[in-house]
Amino acid sequence: MRTPKTDAAAPQPSTANNEQWMEKAKAHLLQNYKQQPIVLERGLGSRVWDADGREYLDLLGGIATCALGHCHPEVVVAVKAQLEKLWHVSNVFYSEPQIELAGRLTAASGLQRAFFCNSGAEANEALIKLARKVQKDRGNADRYEIITFENSFHGRTLATVTATGQTKYQKGFEPLPAGFTHVPYGDLEAVRKAVGPHTAAILVEPIQGEGGVRRAPEGFLKALRALCDEKGLLLLVDEIQTGMGRTGKPFAYQHEGILPDGISLAKSLGNGLPIGAMLCTDDAGKSLVPGTHGSTFGGNLITAVAANVVVRKVTEPQMLRDVTQKGEYFLSRLRELQGRLPTLVKEARGLGLLVGVELFQDAAPYIAKCRELGLLVNAAGEKTIRFAPAYTVANDDLDHGVRILERALKS
Repeated sequence: MRTPKTDAAAPQPSTANNEQWMEKAKAHLLQNYKQQPIVLERGLGSRVWDADGREYLDLLGGIATCALGHCHPEVVVAVKAQLEKLWHVSNVFYSEPQIELAGRLTAASGLQRAFFCNSGAEANEALIKLARKVQKDRGNADRYEIITFENSFHGRTLATVTATGQTKYQKGFEPLPAGFTHVPYGDLEAVRKAVGPHTAAILVEPIQGEGGVRRAPEGFLKALRALCDEKGLLLLVDEIQTGMGRTGKPFAYQHEGILPDGISLAKSLGNGLPIGAMLCTDDAGKSLVPGTHGSTFGGNLITAVAANVVVRKVTEPQMLRDVTQKGEYFLSRLRELQGRLPTLVKEARGLGLLVGVELFQDAAPYIAKCRELGLLVNAAGEKTIRFAPAYTVANDDLDHGVRILERALKS
């Protein structure tokens, strides 16, 4: 594989190799992740290096997180400058980077209010609390339930794992909190039947990332918006994987020309630094008065300056066009691969640079083989290989990734 044209990411000697680091991890880390057996140390753009000095093409991007690629120079400059000024002041004070970020996000989304937190799960927790509080303030004390969807994923807290429509994530944590109903994804009639006197909101992903990179049927989000308006419900959109330009628009709901009552963001927002956000309408936001919700580190100055760079870059029209064009190109190459390997590849699907390749069998062995051949990807469900590369990825790298995937599938 090619090496970058800068000395900044040139491999340097590590203090230990992969095996030595992993032994330490087994001794001290909680064993709650099924990690791929490499220790990543450095990165630049779409490439990373492990503790053994080996180079990989990264088409996973921290699972749709490093939108601008690893160590993007403008993010690095902004963060370094802020580190020399001020790191943290608490949300009992104002801070310029956070105010600027709120302005950028509301301008890009069409929503009017922003709340900052540290992760996607926290952003979804904020949406859940928002929905309940809004209904209480409207005089609907019995409206507390949220309709979500089968195969969805909304986080790992007790509330968001209950909102998640996959029992494998819930097993062992019973009894789960009340207030969530799951219906088939894309089935409007099932949603309508699920609405009852206790329903407060509908929470939906425009594309189910963890559910196998499955896009909602055309018109589904628009129909949900109409149903919520009819029934007095809030429409909440989980944009954690799809937001910040990932699908070729700043937010995926914009493909349907709607405006939700609230959305959740994280992942690409900080290009890898831990920041999440809940955006909502001014009307809904009035319910979260002082004392109703908060976060110690939410909108921290360091993460906020990084996010300001990200939002500025990913909302540029040319960047969004690039994401659309690269996504279409990548899907076309993967569908050509499907044509060559019809007994192995069931479907290639996605939107923008969130792409899944569904196989007819377990994806795990092929993901491992891809890594051995120098390509980093992961699974979304048991049989789907997920790709979420940086928006700055070159078509040559996408071609290279397809070639490695083909070798892995043929092995």
